[in-house]
Amino acid sequence: MNNRLFTTFQVSKYKLWLFLLMATLLLSVSPVQLLRASGEADTPIVLSDKFSSQIEPDMTAAQAKKLIEQGRDLETIPKAVWKQILTPKQFNILWEKGTERAFTGSLLKNKQRGTYVTAGCRLPVFHSSHKYKSGTGWPSFWEMYQAGNIKLADDWSWMGRRTEVLSACGEHLGHVFPDGPDPTGLRYCINSEALLFIPDEKP
Repeated sequence: MNNRLFTTFQVSKYKLWLFLLMATLLLSVSPVQLLRASGEADTPIVLSDKFSSQIEPDMTAAQAKKLIEQGRDLETIPKAVWKQILTPKQFNILWEKGTERAFTGSLLKNKQRGTYVTAGCRLPVFHSSHKYKSGTGWPSFWEMYQAGNIKLADDWSWMGRRTEVLSACGEHLGHVFPDGPDPTGLRYCINSEALLFIPDEKP
């Protein structure tokens, strides 16, 4: 009886030491080493936005501005770089889908003739000849200027379905509603901070 208890105690003691040894080894091995051991070292690891935003981008702000100037590869510009280039309000609206308060936009009452381009990618999207006073508190247009620079997408984020207006490079501009004037019957409701205005050259 005593021998059996002694043997059981010894086995339990060895199991405990084995468990502690394995735990120590696992804690000393990094996740990357574990991936290498399992043959999955080449599998990409997706980080959450919280952590990825803290990683230094490969592209510099100067390089991004060069791409914007040339109008190419705009979709390759990381959000971390956009945050350096844009003002906080512009970044919030263009890349976090924010909305400026009604009747506060700098372009709401603009009556000059010219072209409205996106504040980040500088894509021409609306023209003053299509702008009208909607009374809603945001710059409104009844037509797009260059349709190829605009994308439409379903937006279910608030009170049912709306149609979101985005630039071709992914910037959030606003929404479009079916309550505009003739001839389209559409109202492109756009944030001032999402746009820059370029006046027409005087003859």
